[in-house]
Amino acid sequence: MAKNVHFFSSNESTGKDTILEKIGIRGRRAMELAALDLPILPGFVFDSEITSQMDTLPLKSKLKSYIKKLETGTGKEFGNPDNPMLLKIVISPNLVIATYPTLHNYGLTSETLNGFMKFVGKNFSQHEVQFLLKGNLEIERRIAELEERSKDVEAIEKAIKELDVDLGEERTTAERKKSVEKYLKLLPEGFFTDAYVQLEISLKRISKMMKLDELNQNDTALLIQPMVYGNYGKDSSSGYFFTRNIVTGQKELQGEFYQSAFDSIGAKGKDINTINKQYLNQFENIAREVEDHFKEIRSIRFTIENKKLWLIEQRHVMTKSTRSEMRTLLDLYNRKKIDAEFVVKSVKPNQLNEILHPVLNLNSIKKMKSLAGGITGAPGAAIGRGFFTTDGLLEAFKEAQHKGQDTNLILCMTATFAEDVKAIEVARGVLSSEGGYAAHASVVARQYGKVSLVKTEMKIQGRKAVIDGIAINEGDYLTVNVPHYGEAAIYLGKGELIEPDPEESGMLDFIKLVRGFVKDFHVRANADNARDASLARSFGAEGIGLCRTEHMFFHEKRINDFRAMILAQNPEERQKALNKLLPIQKSDFYKLFKTMAGYEVTIRLLDAPLHEFLPHNPAEMKRFIAYLNERKKGSRISEKDVKNRCDALSEFNPMLGHRGCRIAVSYPEIYEMQIKAIFEAVYALQKEGVKVKPEIMIPLIMNENELKLIVYGKKIEGKTYRGLVDIEAEIREKMQVKKAVEYRIGTMIELPGAALAAGDIARYAQFFSFGTNDLTQTTMGLSRDDFNSFMPDYTMYDLLEGNPFQILNNNVKELVSTAVKRGKMTRPDLCTGLCGEHGAIPDNIRFCMMAGLDYVSCSSYSVPIANLAIAQINLEKGND
Repeated sequence: MAKNVHFFSSNESTGKDTILEKIGIRGRRAMELAALDLPILPGFVFDSEITSQMDTLPLKSKLKSYIKKLETGTGKEFGNPDNPMLLKIVISPNLVIATYPTLHNYGLTSETLNGFMKFVGKNFSQHEVQFLLKGNLEIERRIAELEERSKDVEAIEKAIKELDVDLGEERTTAERKKSVEKYLKLLPEGFFTDAYVQLEISLKRISKMMKLDELNQNDTALLIQPMVYGNYGKDSSSGYFFTRNIVTGQKELQGEFYQSAFDSIGAKGKDINTINKQYLNQFENIAREVEDHFKEIRSIRFTIENKKLWLIEQRHVMTKSTRSEMRTLLDLYNRKKIDAEFVVKSVKPNQLNEILHPVLNLNSIKKMKSLAGGITGAPGAAIGRGFFTTDGLLEAFKEAQHKGQDTNLILCMTATFAEDVKAIEVARGVLSSEGGYAAHASVVARQYGKVSLVKTEMKIQGRKAVIDGIAINEGDYLTVNVPHYGEAAIYLGKGELIEPDPEESGMLDFIKLVRGFVKDFHVRANADNARDASLARSFGAEGIGLCRTEHMFFHEKRINDFRAMILAQNPEERQKALNKLLPIQKSDFYKLFKTMAGYEVTIRLLDAPLHEFLPHNPAEMKRFIAYLNERKKGSRISEKDVKNRCDALSEFNPMLGHRGCRIAVSYPEIYEMQIKAIFEAVYALQKEGVKVKPEIMIPLIMNENELKLIVYGKKIEGKTYRGLVDIEAEIREKMQVKKAVEYRIGTMIELPGAALAAGDIARYAQFFSFGTNDLTQTTMGLSRDDFNSFMPDYTMYDLLEGNPFQILNNNVKELVSTAVKRGKMTRPDLCTGLCGEHGAIPDNIRFCMMAGLDYVSCSSYSVPIANLAIAQINLEKGND
């Protein structure tokens, strides 16, 4: 037996793998703590090779020699009637999912009970006897279950339930003593007469249970350790602490101690930092030593018994925030305890969502009614008053600003469109009921760092929404929580947020370390303005992979000029409207290029169907008609006339209709204005000495002929179509620029036909950007906005592997791979990237790297996630 018993104490431990794999989780934790030479309670472990055989072995004589070593360390004696040492038995499985009863207070017998009472009182002593009985009865119940003795199971269960009630309630000493006498007969004879007999009986019964249990894989050990008590005299206490703050990561202990109390039950806790300075200094030193050893925050339980400190247990902290984890890692790195590779490998990419977005203070919503569930559009937490229209929200925002009131608002709509972007930008979060992760509301929310939740059961009627039978009125406070891990929920009321701080959290320092492992393949950002571009740069973006120019037109001071251009009845009217828009576009591009100086900026020319820009509600229509009549001389324009023109532009399937490059074919002056704005900004910056790398992307190309026309132009009888290269040359000459800027023209591959024709398209494209949202829709015949209505049925029958708008479908991957290969056969230096939120998912990034792409582009807030995924993939490859 001796070779299967392993001791641990502050000066004795083992680190042998052959032993550690046989002593279970709790045994390993004890050995780890003992190896640090800290004041751990001594103990020993029966390893898994022997535990299921102990019911047939003579134990008493062996136990005496083992326990003698524990008595030396604690100054107490097992079975001593005056100052008894009590023991606990810890069942230590290899898997954390296994659950066993808590087994404490071995050594409490009719001989030792009075001696124990002198230190802790009569009532507590009887309480601990009850606890001892309950633990052993749970072992007896399990044995009875395995032996199929149903009557015994019933009697034991009744006893356990009554003991549970007694242990949780106030009881007199007499009542507890009576309970003990009542249930002691359910345990083996002699259990309460002698300490060693009691311990031997218990170990053999536990061993028998393990032998009978088919679920036991002979990998469970038994740990024996003395008990110490925080109520063992006036100079005693118990408590716990984390090695640092588990929310902020601040290098200060977090926890509580309970003066003269065995544990926290019924005791009032005090801040651990207010404990006697002598102990606090010890705790702080222990915390640093433990963190340095385990390379993470740890939780430590302790007991001070008669002025002597004992560490009871240390464990991994499941509830720590990503911020605290990151600050711990950076602290260890700065003190040269770990290297950069360890830091980068230790954080999962999706954990960064917690730092990049606000998180909910869970204590603030404990008493609030909640509506659980929903589809995550963009993670984080948001609090604000709910409004059900863009106009209503913007009006409330202006009024709140004017009156100095709360400007935190939540946009609640069935679905959002292009004209609602301005409300999403102002709001703290978005609730919608149509679509899912790839819906318009979700995509725009991620771009602006807002929270988005799709509640398909939400019904909006005027100024009221109903979810699960509960009405939400306009102006009611909502707390929306969309954690990356766990279930989303809406809380009815005003909670509290913990706001992100990239610098304070250590995010920016972490990004610097991550960037050291990002090579060859890189991350760009989807950004439409200088603010987002600046944020993306601070997060490690190397350029802009997608600037959606249509988003630039939705500002309230621009949208009506753009609408007037769309509804123009002749080229002259259209050109007049475009002339007003050109300086605005130039200013936008100037700021964008300047912010991203030295990096590529991909400008996608107008893509959205024109009808998306037109008024979608009566209030918008009213303002637009007023605008038209203000600038028109003569007869007034009626609402009917405008509606008729809007209706003429409507399409049955606009996603595959008159959008993207098709608009440029019909209305070349629109792209001409954008090209002029781009190169006027480029050459203005060039004169200032700013290095600019423009890339012009033509959307929705289906064959090479479209791209050739738009890039190089065409002359036919009576008609000349000016190509983009000619417009650039004209601007260069007009601005008297001697040296042309180096720029690329490329296309977005978002149609299966374009992917298959990539070899031909590459003759006129210097880069491909894969728009995988639309490529998924057109490849699979799925609408990203409607897919979620039947996705649960497909999930139930395993018809699709995951959500194809999050994880790239294999057929879409094949089209991307094919397009890259065919494109590079035509143009070996072809630059290829993927833009959209597919590009922020680690599995998709791995595919892109394997397929030979050069970059991914995603929202600014997803850039750190993508960079971390790349760094970890590179580290994997380097270690292969």
